[in-house]
Amino acid sequence: MYRTMEDWTDIRERVASGKVSKRAILRETGMHWKTLKKVLAHSEPPGYRQQKARPQPKLGPYRERLEQILKEDQQLPRKQRHTAKRIWERLQAAGFTGGYTVVKEAVRELTQRNQEVFVPLLHPPGEAQMDFGHALVKLNGVLRKVAFFVMALPYSDAVFVQAFERECTETFWEGHVQAFGFFGGVPRRITYDNTKVAVAQILGGGKERRLTHGFLQLKSHYLFAHHFCRIRRGNEKGVVEGLVKFTRLNFFVPVPQVRDFDELNAFLRQRCEADRQRRLRGQPGTKAQLLVEDQAAFLPLPAVPFEACRKVSTTASSLSLVRFDRNDYSVPVRWAHHPIVVKGYWQEVVLCAQGQEVARHRRNWAAEQVSFEPLHYLELLERKPGALDHARPLAGWTLPECFQLLRRRLEAEREGDGTREYIRVLRLLEKHPLAQLRPAVEQGLKAGALTRDAIAQFLYPQPDWRLTLFSLAGHPHLQHVKVTAPDVNQYQTLLGGVQ
Repeated sequence: MYRTMEDWTDIRERVASGKVSKRAILRETGMHWKTLKKVLAHSEPPGYRQQKARPQPKLGPYRERLEQILKEDQQLPRKQRHTAKRIWERLQAAGFTGGYTVVKEAVRELTQRNQEVFVPLLHPPGEAQMDFGHALVKLNGVLRKVAFFVMALPYSDAVFVQAFERECTETFWEGHVQAFGFFGGVPRRITYDNTKVAVAQILGGGKERRLTHGFLQLKSHYLFAHHFCRIRRGNEKGVVEGLVKFTRLNFFVPVPQVRDFDELNAFLRQRCEADRQRRLRGQPGTKAQLLVEDQAAFLPLPAVPFEACRKVSTTASSLSLVRFDRNDYSVPVRWAHHPIVVKGYWQEVVLCAQGQEVARHRRNWAAEQVSFEPLHYLELLERKPGALDHARPLAGWTLPECFQLLRRRLEAEREGDGTREYIRVLRLLEKHPLAQLRPAVEQGLKAGALTRDAIAQFLYPQPDWRLTLFSLAGHPHLQHVKVTAPDVNQYQTLLGGVQ
């Protein structure tokens, strides 16, 4: 009744002005004199104030055990720590007879007391923080999880995001290359967590790190300084941690529906550019305006871009296959049993031999898969035409109907050699695209020119016969030359006839 400000103010005002006495207020309201004393002593209701902690005789003997459980939980993942209910059950097993509420309040008190407090950090221009996150994307109609690279500039809060199949050395490199190009320079100092892509081993009680060869390659090319957070201290790169969450909630909600990674990354880049127009609370300008100061403090981009590919030396097998990252990729059969250098980019795999590129495949991110290029095996099939219908590299290779017609006619007209000649026609695809070879095959079928050499003639442009005539224009001195018509009867002499 006396906790409302209206009653409280009325009683204080009447007593202070001398309109009524304290005794009169006590008779009028029926309140206790201690209550009136509290009203007159405080300008507003003070609420309940506990003078001393309530005794906990039942929990007391188990409090040390409770504190030990909470301390051990700090070393475990958050999702596998004790709840107050689980602690109560464990204390009951040890003989505790108190209720759940007592334990819950004790857990809340200890948790609040042990919560860490952080110091706000100063972020000068020209520095960056980097991290990976994960989100769901509907890629070509299939819902799947992808990794996304995030680099943030704490001073301007500008952000760059690119999605990848997974976090690995190649995507780590590619993310840096694209981010530096997007920002227009190289940050002087970049903060990382202890990702295995960059850190091979943590030494010296967590203070020293042995860096991976791949990270040192990137650092040597761009010459930026690095900083690694302490173990489980993500707050040291809190800007990018926050932007990973912001990106997931704003760029990936609703779930993007795209055809491929190229479309997804074009969408993410557009969102990053649009985000530059946002002004953060307490900042004097937009992100785009502050980014100019970041760029002024950047290191310049190297003249030669970093080649974001992992190189592996290996040997092509007898099946003309090269293994890289648990998958096999084909090379032309003439390179079987030869040393091969694999260049693994995040989107493709390039195979080189003797300093030249011999094959290129789209990278397969699954495991134990084989990527065949049918053209790689045509040279071998020309020598072994009997294997044409059973060749695994040609399985699923769809050609226009005119090719099947050509094969039937060749095998019918050239008994014993028709299949080989058909393979020789297919080998024209090694130098000419299918869009050019198809009309040449159709012309050959119409003209009855079915062999490889005959069809090859249709692949080269034929000059207009009108362009083969010699014009006297511009050659006046030739206009007076007289050329007599030949006497064809003279050819009878060569045949033994009489003139």
